[in-house]
Amino acid sequence: MPVELRVPAIGESITEVQIAAWLRSPGETVRQDEPIVLLETEKASLELPAPVSGILRETLKKPGETATIGEVIAYLEESPAAVAGGPGGTPGPAEARRPAETAGTAETPPSTAAPETPAPVMPAARQLLAEHGVPASAVRATGPGGRLLKEDVLRHLEMAEVPAPDDTSPPPSRPAAGVAPPAPVAAVTPPPPVVPPTTAAARRAGAREEEAVPMSMLRRRVAERLVQAQRDAALLTTFNEVDMSAVTALRQAHQEAFRERHGVKLGLMSFFVRAAIEALKRIPTLNAEIRGTQIVYRNYHDIGVAVGGNRGLVVPVLRNAETMSFAAIEAAIADFARRAEAGTLTLDELQGGTFTISNGGVYGSLLSTPIVNPPQSGILGLHAIQDRPVARDGQVVIRPMMYVALTYDHRIVDGREAVTFLRHVKASVEEPSRILLEI
Repeated sequence: MPVELRVPAIGESITEVQIAAWLRSPGETVRQDEPIVLLETEKASLELPAPVSGILRETLKKPGETATIGEVIAYLEESPAAVAGGPGGTPGPAEARRPAETAGTAETPPSTAAPETPAPVMPAARQLLAEHGVPASAVRATGPGGRLLKEDVLRHLEMAEVPAPDDTSPPPSRPAAGVAPPAPVAAVTPPPPVVPPTTAAARRAGAREEEAVPMSMLRRRVAERLVQAQRDAALLTTFNEVDMSAVTALRQAHQEAFRERHGVKLGLMSFFVRAAIEALKRIPTLNAEIRGTQIVYRNYHDIGVAVGGNRGLVVPVLRNAETMSFAAIEAAIADFARRAEAGTLTLDELQGGTFTISNGGVYGSLLSTPIVNPPQSGILGLHAIQDRPVARDGQVVIRPMMYVALTYDHRIVDGREAVTFLRHVKASVEEPSRILLEI
């Protein structure tokens, strides 16, 4: 009797998923708990393992299609004996038909070497492999611990697109001694090859093409929330600029000691997270939200930090960030960034948040107006650091400056409160000792 593969319950707010990629094809053998399909939700991606060992008989959904929670998306035929030969599945038909007595002969003794362990494949790389039909064994893994990364697959695909030079013609043969060389034969010019219009050369020549791809669940959810924020909130943005001289000097003076002690780099985000928390304590409406006709104030600070991943921008949350040290903040953000690229962030890490910080400066943004992540009431936008002339003590000097922006919900946050918040962030970053002294 076939075994049904159903979409499991993932979270309270998740009602449907999108099939990102099938990691196994119909007819292939799978082991129990081996990932066979990559599911994408509005917040994260996850691998669905096989409930039993056997053969994947039929898939009911194609990549890009959606499925509801509890819906059957595939059928498996339970057969533990089918995968008893090893993780690579059953032997091919030709190998299965080979007589057992010919497995080892005097000319070809059987190998006693242990089978090579396949390299661990990261979810983003596995999705690309499935989309392009490339086996993982064909790609050279360069990740830590021999992991196969998304970058490895992209590099392999780029190299595969480059046409190899035609070196298949055999070298000219030298006539044997005493034998006259053969008479020259008139060269026959082969007909020119027929080049399909969809090649890279045709695309570069200006061919007008379109490609329709399904919108990912994450992108759909981001679009819905951005439109919701613009529609339901009264958004306004205020700006300021921060002199980063003190933070730059502090990082240069203590970077090596900080790294040796905590095993993580001292970045900029920890300064702004701590500065924002101190400012939120003074302006609690920016840490609050509207629920119906009530304003809900919080005495904790769950700070969302926007990071870029292979599926787009995600906002994992630093829970109780007011209790975290500089090292704990930097370590958590670095871990978020690594797992966002690998697509292994969990749903719990992406839910909630009372205030958000987004650093567009890492991409070169000089100034922007970030959009509030509802139901939050504020978001702090950071930008690129540039050396600019500024006036100090009646003199024009060059300082590393950063523009900062605060977008807030004007329904509960007044302009005076927003400006006060941003000025306090500016003061704390320009004089980091204020963060330690809480002044």
